[in-house]
Amino acid sequence: MDITFLQPDSLVRSPAFSHAAVIPPGATTVYIGGQNGVDSSGTVISSDVGEQSRRALDNARIALESAGATLEDVVSWTILVHQDADLRAAYGAVASTLARTGAPPLVTAARVAGLGVPGALIEVSAIAAMLRG
Repeated sequence: MDITFLQPDSLVRSPAFSHAAVIPPGATTVYIGGQNGVDSSGTVISSDVGEQSRRALDNARIALESAGATLEDVVSWTILVHQDADLRAAYGAVASTLARTGAPPLVTAARVAGLGVPGALIEVSAIAAMLRG
């Protein structure tokens, strides 16, 4: 049984996201907490939102791999972008990495007044599901 991504005909269709996902019984679910554009010491790497976005996504990839998952296993992304950051630059920096063949994952994005890490312009979290043993 596979993970099923749904794009109901009565909702907007997008190549960038699906509206729902059905995870079959027996799948292993991995939750990745918010990742910022910081290095291993927790220091924000740059004031550039594109650089922070790439690093935040790389940090999410590292967290996924620590649980035996990959970016391809992500079912749902949550992306928080600071209200003063350039949203196009943030998304443009990671769009090619998030793109994948087949149905796209679920995506929730929001502009926020601030993030928990001073100087952070983006935070990403993910839910992944693995069907392999």
